[in-house]
Amino acid sequence: MPGMTVGETAEREDLLSAAAVEAVERTSAYAGSVFLRSRDRRSVVLAAACGVPPSLLGGWRLIPVNSPIPVAVAYSAGRTVHLADAEETMRRYPQVALALPYAFGSCSVPVSAGGEAFGTLAIVWAASPGRGGLSKAERRRVRTIARRLGDSLASLRARTGDPVECDPETAPVEVPAPSPSAVRVGLFDWDLTADTVTMDDQSCAIFGLDARTFDGRAETLASSLHPGDLAAFRAYARVATDEGQPIARRLRVRVRAGTGSGGSYRTVELWGRTPEAEAGWARALAGAVVDARAGHLAAAAIERLSDGLFSLAPDGQVTYANRSALHLLDVHGETLLGHCLWDALPWLSDPDIEYRHRSAMISQAPASFLATPSPGRWLAFSLHPAPDGVTGRVVPVGQPPPDKTPPAPPTVATPATAPARMGVMYHVLQLGSALTEAVTAREVCEVVSDQLLPAFGGQRLAIYVVRDDTLHLLFHTGHDKGFLDWLEGVPLHAHLPGTETLTSGAPLFIESQQDLARSYPDIPTGGVSSWAYLPLIASSHPVGTCILGFDEIHQFTERDRGVLTALAGLIAQALERARLYDSEFTLARGLQQALLPHRLPVLPGIRTVMRYLPGTSGMDIGGDWYDVIPTDSGVCLVIGDVEGHSIAAAATMAQLRSAVRAFAAVGHTPGDVMAGANRTLIDLDPGLLASCCFIHLEPDGHHAHAVTAGHPPPLLRHPDGTTDILDLDVGPILGVERTSAYPETLIVLPPGSVLALYTDGLVEEPSADIDVGIDRLRASLAHARADSLNALADRLLHNARGSAYRADDIALLLIETTTDQHAARPRHRPGRDLSRAESP
Repeated sequence: MPGMTVGETAEREDLLSAAAVEAVERTSAYAGSVFLRSRDRRSVVLAAACGVPPSLLGGWRLIPVNSPIPVAVAYSAGRTVHLADAEETMRRYPQVALALPYAFGSCSVPVSAGGEAFGTLAIVWAASPGRGGLSKAERRRVRTIARRLGDSLASLRARTGDPVECDPETAPVEVPAPSPSAVRVGLFDWDLTADTVTMDDQSCAIFGLDARTFDGRAETLASSLHPGDLAAFRAYARVATDEGQPIARRLRVRVRAGTGSGGSYRTVELWGRTPEAEAGWARALAGAVVDARAGHLAAAAIERLSDGLFSLAPDGQVTYANRSALHLLDVHGETLLGHCLWDALPWLSDPDIEYRHRSAMISQAPASFLATPSPGRWLAFSLHPAPDGVTGRVVPVGQPPPDKTPPAPPTVATPATAPARMGVMYHVLQLGSALTEAVTAREVCEVVSDQLLPAFGGQRLAIYVVRDDTLHLLFHTGHDKGFLDWLEGVPLHAHLPGTETLTSGAPLFIESQQDLARSYPDIPTGGVSSWAYLPLIASSHPVGTCILGFDEIHQFTERDRGVLTALAGLIAQALERARLYDSEFTLARGLQQALLPHRLPVLPGIRTVMRYLPGTSGMDIGGDWYDVIPTDSGVCLVIGDVEGHSIAAAATMAQLRSAVRAFAAVGHTPGDVMAGANRTLIDLDPGLLASCCFIHLEPDGHHAHAVTAGHPPPLLRHPDGTTDILDLDVGPILGVERTSAYPETLIVLPPGSVLALYTDGLVEEPSADIDVGIDRLRASLAHARADSLNALADRLLHNARGSAYRADDIALLLIETTTDQHAARPRHRPGRDLSRAESP
């Protein structure tokens, strides 16, 4: 990492790898990993892995912090995410289960110190049937390890000034899964002049000697050898001295434990050479003794089998194959060793083969498959996984039944061009899932920015859309707002990268400013070093262009190009859908606004202000309405709500509003106005119900008569701030019974008091009684401090405005009585815009 010395880098790597290994060893997991935050804090980056190599996890190398992925959730929310098995993973995090559909459990724990989040420690285990995941004790151990790692990283930063962030371009530290060692190696020095041997503890153990009592004599060492090897042992020293070159010799060492002196031996190898001497003959021998235990014997036994046996590293590369396997696969060892089966053998290039290996490693469960290297010849493969790799078996079989016959081998994909299938799948699923939740064009653009920039290490993103055959900026992010100003308003036929990628339908990847200058001279770079221009085309229709910008030179790999090309189609479809939604939404909202009063009348003795917030859920318009109706006998205040969100609800609302105005204008009492509105709704027969509150304010401005048809009660704030929920006589909801009657309630409004009428969208909350919401609004009105009625309305709507989700429309009408004793009759002067209106 930039700014770190070699020693500091090594210390950091040791901390990360040690935490991953300890988390695996102290639980029943077979793989662990550490993710650290990126410099821009938009992502967490894989910094260390133990067990399963990163290549098996595809796109989980760099994860946006706002992704619904356990590692990201643990980091951003600061809590442990424990998924016992595949079923729980599918239920809580379906994107993970879709991209990695294997039987495994996982636990992700935040790594932090002093309240600062650094990253996540995650482990994975095989989810066998009936297993309930990690025990509470195991979870505590993992949290302890993560907490200790966070403290160590904070300490390292304090000592060296090094940031905790991980560079996405830095390869993660990889540590093999813990496993028993198959080989023991000990070191020795043999002084040939004195005939004494100095050996470490491991050498003594291999020769069956007690390191504490070994006297260092070569004769004592020789006594542990097979009698037939004593001459070879002495000759070994002479030959090594004479030739001065490293030589090896096999010797048989007596097995003492539990066998007495009865001639039980195992074979070890002695490797040694004489150190260089300044003068004269060298009289010392330095070397190592290697105890492969039964390794070479096992290999010899395997070579004698007729079944083909092979070994795969965790990432799928072949590390060993016996002669029978090479014969059955019809391949030479040098062609196979060090390569994956599906890369080395064209007839195994089916993605299903790679999938089965990945399934075996991640779920730690055996897998098998059939394959045909040539017509009429079938081989059965079985894979037996362990954390440190896979043992495979291949045997010839007869022709399988028709229902078991695998499909014909696919077209061969060479290793250089084969796509990173799981990485592509991850990004497609991740972006696709996030886009399904984006409704507006702005939301689509924000999702694209949140997903693409951290996934590919970009710093800037702009989306231009086609309008009247020209490009226009829709969205941008990054520290330089104008890095693509020259694209604004250009026609599609222009010779520019943003237009040509759209007209050709092919993405354009520019890796340096020199490449840009060669193809498009005189185009400003805007401080960008590399660009990816992605054509957004939906249903053969050009939608726009998505441009990613990189501050430093970025080499676009085949994987990058493939993933971005695939994602461009998803973005185009989502953006086209969202733009259509935005157009229809604007039309619907315009219709709704047209049905509501445009201005509030200016009245003596009272001040009025109105707020209306449409719901954020869906495009349908609601049936909330409000009105202030001046009459010869005073002023009528109205608020109502037709159920549902639809064109029918809006049309019914308009008809009810007109009916209420008509009944009020001819001087009906409040009870008769409400009864008339009820009959009107029943006659219309829209199949909808409505609530309403109607208040007739007397000419003195301080007395009123109120009726309500199942509507939430008004609130009255007195001049001293005391606020009451008015206890009105409640009549039936509108549209139920034609003969319903609506009793009136007298209200006294002291000068300086405020009356609040509202719809249920302001007080309803999921899983809470509406009375709780009404009382909360009462408390807010009582304690709100505002210089004007407008400011008071804004304060009451503050929480609702800040919410990203509103299931229902909200209407709020505030009326303040003044000390003016003139009759509450309209003055003949213009009204004001209702959206911010406040009468004097």
